[in-house]
Amino acid sequence: MTKLLTLAETAERLRKTPDALRWMIQKGTAPKSAKIGGRVMFREADVDAFVEAQFEEATA
Repeated sequence: MTKLLTLAETAERLRKTPDALRWMIQKGTAPKSAKIGGRVMFREADVDAFVEAQFEEATA
């Protein structure tokens, strides 16, 4: 089963504030997310892929 992360957990992993992560979602620059049960949730694998992609862009 896929592990889901809350907005707060994802913000902590990305070392952002929850408000900064909400702004990233609005701009379309955050990892994929979905509303589940009225809460914004992220798949752990998507967050990990997002971080890896940021490093790939930085080294390109």
